Formats: sequence, structure tokens, C-alpha cells
Amino acid sequence: MNYEILISFIGASMLLTIMPGPDIIYVLVQSISNGKKFGIATALGLVSGIIIHTTLVAFGVSAIIKSSAYLFFSIKLFGAFYLLYLAFLTFKSDEEVLLNTKAEKKGLVKLFKQGFIMNVLNPKVSIFFLAFFPGFLYSAIQSTIVQFYILGGLFMLQAFIIFSLVSILSGNFAVYLKQHPKFNSNIKWFKIVVFIGIAIFIIFSN
Repeated sequence: MNYEILISFIGASMLLTIMPGPDIIYVLVQSISNGKKFGIATALGLVSGIIIHTTLVAFGVSAIIKSSAYLFFSIKLFGAFYLLYLAFLTFKSDEEVLLNTKAEKKGLVKLFKQGFIMNVLNPKVSIFFLAFFPGFLYSAIQSTIVQFYILGGLFMLQAFIIFSLVSILSGNFAVYLKQHPKFNSNIKWFKIVVFIGIAIFIIFSN
């Protein structure tokens, strides 16, 4: 087992998770509007959907690995170019983190279900996992399906921890976003660097 690759995966996953996107903003809004535990329930629902996407990618890619090493290398190239494409889209966009603090009051179970459905019905998550996970397979001996589930579990764990921290510190984050208008510009370049860095790692990983 290559622990260096696993550590790299966790680090890259955390960088990707802290980049403001629809999920983390949704958790933040629910936390501000309804309370911290409601934000955590939303976070739990969102990360639970990762199990479905991990399963789709794990069995699909594992079958490809068994059939052809060249096809697997092609998947890794696709992943790297997809991340570079995301970097390009980020560069071209006028991204702005808009914090609408008005959210409908919902129960904990309903927020969990909504978070789960939001994640599962988003095909971009499966595409992203297909681009991201294969570059971090860490063992030539262990089953690739098991490796994908371990990577998926690690991604879920770090995402839940970060989303929960966002919920707990939601008031501080809201104040920060209002007081720092240059935040959007800074986070845009942060996203670009992260996407390009992970793409380079995937291309050169063995």
C-alpha cells in the first residue's frame, strides 16, 4: 500500500472541498437560517450520496482495468484533461459567491434527504470522480473495487468534517464574506491552481 498516494489524495480532496461551490454554500445557508445541526444534517445527506457515485465509478473502471491497461491510461488522461478544462472554465467565468441567507425551514430528516438527492442526481459528481479517483489508486495487489471504496470513504469523511466545520462556524463565514469583497477574485485563482496541480499529479502518477 502506498500511503504517500493516500495522503496526497486526502490533501487534494480537502482542497477541492473547501473551494466554494453549490454544496458548501447550501450547507452554509441552511446553517445560518435554521441552525448548526440543520447544516450538519444537510452535510450528512450530501456526503451520503457519494456512495452511489463511488459504486458507479468503482465497478465501471475496475472492469476497464481488467480488460486493458491502455484504456485505463486513457481514463487517467481524460481525468487530467477534464480537470484542466475545469480550470479553463473557472478562468473564463465571473464567479461570485452569493450568500442568500433566506432558506425554507425544514426538518432534519427532510434536509438529509434533500442533500442526498441533490448529490445523487448530479451526474457531474460521477464524471468528476471518474476523472479524479483513478489517478490515486495506491496498490497493485489490492482489489481496485476495494481501493475505490476506500478512496470514496476518505472523500466522504473529509467532506463531512469540512461541511460540519462550515456549519459550526457559519456566522463567522457569513461576516467574512460580507467584509471581504475581493474574496471572489482570490478564490477563483485558488481553484485554477488546485485543478491544474491535481491534473499534473494524475498525468505523472504511476
